[in-house]
Amino acid sequence: QVKLVESGGGLVQAGGSLRLSCAAEGRTFSSYTMGWFRQAPGKEREFVGATRGNVIITEYADSVKGRFTISRDNAKNTVYLQMNSLKPEDTAVYYCAAGGWRISSQVTSQYDYWGQGTQVTVSS
Repeated sequence: QVKLVESGGGLVQAGGSLRLSCAAEGRTFSSYTMGWFRQAPGKEREFVGATRGNVIITEYADSVKGRFTISRDNAKNTVYLQMNSLKPEDTAVYYCAAGGWRISSQVTSQYDYWGQGTQVTVSS
């Protein structure tokens, strides 16, 4: 079992920044694909970005490329989502998720574990 706990959400003005953290408890963290997703009211959960295991491979949704950065500290079992130049359309509940090394990182059903989510609200 892996328990994921997100933190760092909040209210920010457009153009501002936030950094979300996702702390993992349980099994070997470094081998997992760690993904970030978000879900706005009335919309489906969508892929934001992901990072794979010990090899530093990251990928992002087109909507956040150049603004969001994922990093991970395997020694601390923590993955981060740095969000810059935030827009009102970034408002959502943000979730981190953990899955196997070979998963299709953009597919929600491929992930085995999910955090409880943290609210991000961007005001215009």
